[in-house]
Amino acid sequence: MTTRTDAPDPFARRVLDWFDRHGRKDLPWQADTTPYRVWVSEIMLQQTQVKTVIPYFQRFMQAFPTVQDLAAAPLDEVLHHWTGLGYYARGRNLHRAAIQVCEQLGGRFPDTVEGLCELPGIGRSTAGAIVSIAFGKPAVILDGNVKRVLARHGAVAGWPGERAVHDRLWELAGLYTPGQRSADYSQAMMDLGATLCTRTAPACERCPLQADCRALAAGQQRAFPGSKPRKALPVRTTTFVMAQAANGDIWLERRPDSGIWGGLWCFPELPDPTCAAAWCMDRWGVEPATVEAWPAFRHTFSHYHLDISPVQVRLSGSPGSVMEAPDQLWYNSGQPAAVGLAAPVAGLLARLA
Repeated sequence: MTTRTDAPDPFARRVLDWFDRHGRKDLPWQADTTPYRVWVSEIMLQQTQVKTVIPYFQRFMQAFPTVQDLAAAPLDEVLHHWTGLGYYARGRNLHRAAIQVCEQLGGRFPDTVEGLCELPGIGRSTAGAIVSIAFGKPAVILDGNVKRVLARHGAVAGWPGERAVHDRLWELAGLYTPGQRSADYSQAMMDLGATLCTRTAPACERCPLQADCRALAAGQQRAFPGSKPRKALPVRTTTFVMAQAANGDIWLERRPDSGIWGGLWCFPELPDPTCAAAWCMDRWGVEPATVEAWPAFRHTFSHYHLDISPVQVRLSGSPGSVMEAPDQLWYNSGQPAAVGLAAPVAGLLARLA
């Protein structure tokens, strides 16, 4: 995608003028725009709001202040600091990319979109944000906020996940991206979508693009961008076995790296709550002291609902008689281990404690 190299056109000039007066300039990742800090913030901001990301970013930077620190950290520790942010593949890819940067690139991030896209978890728009914000070079971005601004301004009909709509939005993004002030323009477009051109209640009266916004002129702001075609999500069921030793410690197992909650620590899963007592006998050769079924609840992923039936199993023995394996852990809620937990697991552990 090529960008303009002449003076900013009226679109970019209006956006930059608005940013100079109203844009956010005190976000924690704006204080020191190194490629590492920009990269971490952009990955965290994927599908997550700024107000949610800020405390996670600050804690993450304290734990892993450099890409070398991140690469050297155990994956468990990285996922522990990611717990609650969701979309955990982002955390795993962050760790993999840090190792690749350190081992293959001498600890230096590529300064081109093409080079950054070779790292795990970095796509075209994220790469553009890093190049423009961290390196100050013209590059095109098209995150969800920018898609909404461009779709409304140009009345681009259809769902952005469709190829023709996707290509048209990239075309517009490239057309409007100026050759100067690339960092400010990228931040301004993201701010515009996040603070004014919002999904449900756009503040059109304060928007710098209102004069030629085609959606506003037609009174159809909420029609753009088009929604993803709805389809009924399938429902799956599982049982969480919350095995608790006499001292209160709780048995957890690490999930495989691939699939949902990859690499995170979870309760063992069974197909049926009635199997919990037999599972304890098979695992440890002991009858549970008590078995209590908790109310089922639903956890929704992007592609299906998961109905979870928790079963609390109290053991009469203690962890001392049951050895852990590398992918098994007696979790002490009083002194919790620094491991990554799936969100429903973290919630249930809090209730057990």
